[in-house]
Amino acid sequence: MNDLKKTLKDNLFLLRICFKAAPLYVVLFIIEIIRNETVVFLEFTFGLNFVLECAEFGKPFKTAAIFLISLFAFVALGLLFNAFTYQKIQFKSEPKMKQAIKEMLYNKAKEIDLECYDDPEFYNDYVLAVSEAENQVNRLFGMLYNLFSGLTIIVLSGAFFIGNDPVSFIFIAVTFAASLWAGKALNRLNVRIRSEKNPCERKLGYVNRVFYFNDYAKEVRLNTKVSDELLKDFDEINDKVLDIDRKNAGKRFCLQFLKDYICNNFLIDVIYMIYLVYSAAVLHTISYSNVVVMRGTANRMKNHMRQFSDVYPKMKEISLYMDKIQNFLNIEPKIISTANKSLPDKPTEIELRNVSFGYNEKDGYILKNVSMKIDPYSKIAIVGYNGAGKTTLIKLIMRLYDPNEGEILLDGVNIKEYDVQEYRQKIGTIFQDFKIFAATVKENVLLDFADKGTDEAVESAIQKSGFDQRLETLSNGLSTNLTTEFEEDGVNLSGGEGQKLATARVFYKDANLIILDEPSSALDPIAEYHLNQSMLTAAENKSVVFISHRLSTTRIADRIYMLENGQIIEEGSHIELLEKGGKYAEMWRVQAGQYIGGNL
Repeated sequence: MNDLKKTLKDNLFLLRICFKAAPLYVVLFIIEIIRNETVVFLEFTFGLNFVLECAEFGKPFKTAAIFLISLFAFVALGLLFNAFTYQKIQFKSEPKMKQAIKEMLYNKAKEIDLECYDDPEFYNDYVLAVSEAENQVNRLFGMLYNLFSGLTIIVLSGAFFIGNDPVSFIFIAVTFAASLWAGKALNRLNVRIRSEKNPCERKLGYVNRVFYFNDYAKEVRLNTKVSDELLKDFDEINDKVLDIDRKNAGKRFCLQFLKDYICNNFLIDVIYMIYLVYSAAVLHTISYSNVVVMRGTANRMKNHMRQFSDVYPKMKEISLYMDKIQNFLNIEPKIISTANKSLPDKPTEIELRNVSFGYNEKDGYILKNVSMKIDPYSKIAIVGYNGAGKTTLIKLIMRLYDPNEGEILLDGVNIKEYDVQEYRQKIGTIFQDFKIFAATVKENVLLDFADKGTDEAVESAIQKSGFDQRLETLSNGLSTNLTTEFEEDGVNLSGGEGQKLATARVFYKDANLIILDEPSSALDPIAEYHLNQSMLTAAENKSVVFISHRLSTTRIADRIYMLENGQIIEEGSHIELLEKGGKYAEMWRVQAGQYIGGNL
């Protein structure tokens, strides 16, 4: 009973979403099903039976003619309703309903914590929820069609059979019950098979992307060993998928055979037909015209019962997917505001006190007891080798994660006490793995501010980032579409060009704190120099945090923190750290020192 209630609840949840998006369509959809099946019954059961009885028992032709003309008028009105009302609304309504559920998922995706994406189980469910969202709308209306179509035919045909031959009704009802059981078992098996295949299908999807995405094209062609290994993995994963199908093939065949051939064909087509002929020819309990009509009605009822037997399994399948969708929609972000303190209008001190953090218990802490200060208007550099925890540190400062231990203060107040969205809006960030969106140049700079950006402000930000020279070569200027994802005339930027454009976002944004994660990693030394100078000029009244491997950038910093194994091992100015002769000085000698002859 609990399982039934949950199934109904999940289906009603989806139905409410669809009804809210397109209420008229949902109502007309149900009315159209009932109307159509009623017309079919009147034509092929009640109507045919009436005409055949007129012929068999010699009733006047006028009686049959009046009946047929009335029936034709009723059918014609129904067709007009279908053509001018139902179909017209259908084409407008289906996209609205699919849009509604997708928007719910996308809006939730914006809210949930970044740590959710670090959980493979969550990510599997999220991918499945998004990929199946539109399909569930289609499945829902397919289920509604089967439900109301089946109910209409069962009620009308059932009344016909009870009035003419109650035994026929009992016979078909028993057949239906057996078909319902087999259909439920078959659907449960199919859902389990799909769940087993899902991890494999995600891996197959990854291999597929590698072979057709432009991002991987060069690597695949230059490293044939990689493509060979991927093809090997592709074959192995396909073998696993085949093993799953092979393992369940026997049970699936038996249930399918029982449902389609025994319940829905043999019992109705053979056994029931023998009964009708015996009743008419031997017992004379029904007329020959009734045999013809009852055989046809039983066949249609059989087909609709087959559809109706799929209603609960389809509802169950929808429920299984909607359960994942609802679980996703019900995720409550952990990173929330406990108060609504007003954010300072100007840069203020940011302090990390004994901050420790790890993504999960298994891997332990990545950052350990980190304490540091970012003074107002200061330029801070965080350096260290790969895996030292630099990017994790700035994610904590941005409050994409909360520390496991310790606290982060802004102007002496824990950042948890500020509105999280307002807090993040005051931070301008360029990550090392920045993304260029399939949109115009202007839209790629504006992002959150797309509705209030002016061309002049965007061009000013682009000039500061050094992208202005490339912009001059683009025929459509700020309106140029980037990437060829959707536009054939779209422009693909080089790594350095993309980095300059991404940097323009920071120059445009009115942020108190600017965080630059490897801002010059894709730039040549001259472009790096110009970017650093532009950054200093543009960020004169802002606090800046650099994350960098290239220590030539760190010379402009007021204070440098060096991370190793998640801990700050050195701090000071560029000169102070060189004089200490520690790890920073060693990195400097290896990198920047060789270009300037060891001079400071």
